[in-house]
Amino acid sequence: MTVTIEALRQRLRAAGAGPSHEQRVLRLWSQALPQDSGKRRIEDFLPAALLSALSGIEAELASITRLRSAHPAEDGGERLLVELADGQMVESVLLPRDGLCISSQVGCAVGCLFCMTGRDGLVRQLGSAEMVAQVALARARRPVRKVVFMGMGEPAHNLDAVIEAIEFLGTAGNIGHKDLVFSTVGDPRVFERLPLSRVKPALALSLHTTKPALRQQLLPRAPRMTPEELVEAGENYARATGYPIQYQWTLLEGVNDGDDELDGIVRLLAGKYGVLNMIPFNKVDGIDFRRPSSERAAEIARTLHRRGVLTKLRQSAAQDVEGGCGQLRARSIQVVRKPVPA
Repeated sequence: MTVTIEALRQRLRAAGAGPSHEQRVLRLWSQALPQDSGKRRIEDFLPAALLSALSGIEAELASITRLRSAHPAEDGGERLLVELADGQMVESVLLPRDGLCISSQVGCAVGCLFCMTGRDGLVRQLGSAEMVAQVALARARRPVRKVVFMGMGEPAHNLDAVIEAIEFLGTAGNIGHKDLVFSTVGDPRVFERLPLSRVKPALALSLHTTKPALRQQLLPRAPRMTPEELVEAGENYARATGYPIQYQWTLLEGVNDGDDELDGIVRLLAGKYGVLNMIPFNKVDGIDFRRPSSERAAEIARTLHRRGVLTKLRQSAAQDVEGGCGQLRARSIQVVRKPVPA
């Protein structure tokens, strides 16, 4: 059962809310603030019918998501297992420096070979309100000033709902537009739709290799955009919005960490308006890929810097607490499926 921002607006209108009333209720909810916040008394602002229904509406908003478990990490991050109203679960990650990574789907259809999330395929889409509710849940724990759609799911496969969530967060949700990050493996619809949106997010594009055949192998159900096509579309969006593209590259030992790939990266990205985020592979149960040594990863970043590609060597947030996206959900499902002893 998906829940949308528009459905919440209709619920508020049915309770007697006008446009300014519904905006206030949803704005305070998304920012994890009590409904009586502000200088004006709530009784002097909201109509009587809405006031009488408000406690029930607040309970409905709170029921969209609930925190199943929280796992603080040594790096200051915190991985959250979030239960939805129908019992399905997704993951959010509170990042150091007031960031939050949220999920847009339960599961994922892309099936990247190095990712836990896609192993069971797509279970269901999230509604826009379920995405915003992850932000509200996180804000109840600490400030959130940046939201990245980089958790479970492929945002391009749930495009209408993700755009609705982004437009809400970039207005009532009080998140700066450049601090909303849409992460995708690449889909032509993204480059058609996002430039037309009222709130234009920054883009993170999953590159992972400069070789078309290897990309098709690693990302088996991604749209058939070649690395060259992906970078060209990203460059056009970056120049149009003024936000540099974040190219994502999961470092896999013996797969995409060779000198031939470094030559390809220089060919594709030197002089482009973007940054390459290199993330050493985060160990996932049952997946045989390995990360290169820290020395090799650092050498790669230094080499690319010298050759004109702005490169940041990053680590997955909250690595020490089930860092691979999808692992918390997978473990919780295993617990649920485990037979109860007689």
